[in-house]
Amino acid sequence: MYNGLINVYKEPGFTSFDAVAVLRGILKQKKIGHTGTLDPAAEGVLMVCLGNATKLCTFLEEKDKTYICKMRLGVTTDTEDTTGKIIEEKEISCGEDAIKEAINSFVGDYKQIPPMYSALKKDGKKLYELARAGIVTKREARDVKIRSIEIAEIKIPYVTFTVDCSKGTYIRSLCRDIGEKLGCGACMEHLKRTRVSFFDEKDSLKLSQIEELAKAGRIDEFILPTENMFSDRPAIFVNGESARIINNGNPLLMSNIKPTEPEEGLYRVYNAEGIFCAVYEYDAKKEYFKPYKMFF
Repeated sequence: MYNGLINVYKEPGFTSFDAVAVLRGILKQKKIGHTGTLDPAAEGVLMVCLGNATKLCTFLEEKDKTYICKMRLGVTTDTEDTTGKIIEEKEISCGEDAIKEAINSFVGDYKQIPPMYSALKKDGKKLYELARAGIVTKREARDVKIRSIEIAEIKIPYVTFTVDCSKGTYIRSLCRDIGEKLGCGACMEHLKRTRVSFFDEKDSLKLSQIEELAKAGRIDEFILPTENMFSDRPAIFVNGESARIINNGNPLLMSNIKPTEPEEGLYRVYNAEGIFCAVYEYDAKKEYFKPYKMFF
């Protein structure tokens, strides 16, 4: 079984779930999960976790992301992108300066109402399921952060920009909010995700490329080891006498590890053979390490 992360380039026209299903067939293993869902019409970086790295799915969803968005002004749709039903069309009376000012006003922290057509849940049901049933429900605004926006081109009614943002940001909803600020409405025309954390588009692989590499027996070269996600954290090594403790996922005392002077925080944990096993958190008050994530 493969363990680690692979940087997949999801092409437009199918869901993130579809991409994972195809990958299961290529790699011939069931234990695969993705992070940060991309809409079917969107494309770009889709981080996929393999084997024990599936425990990182939630962790990776917390990471910042970068997108290239093409926005269409003057049109509002029920899905907040051009795949949806047009709700309203308005004349675009604003000029380039007003467009730039409106877009740049969203840089920083802002409260964003997520779209109805999303996988978020309300009373146990996904919002998009309610939307398809014709039910529009109130959504609570969520805190998101737009770290930067760079406008690449303005050709009214289209505006193309790159946005670097926090987790939980819906670019469709950002387009909606920009359109509302301009008074003409807007929706997302196209979206490409170019980065998730330190995983970049230039290093991503299309499913067809992954299939070729797997057939050639070279796919291991492109799977990032699970431990690399914690490469910024210091390492500790369990001594041979304490193998049972780490194997059972129990807390580690100072006597269980090779000599070190730890500080509070997360640590990569290796067994006596030097194999990465887990991430533990050091509690300075209790002077022990407690399990954070186990990766056997």
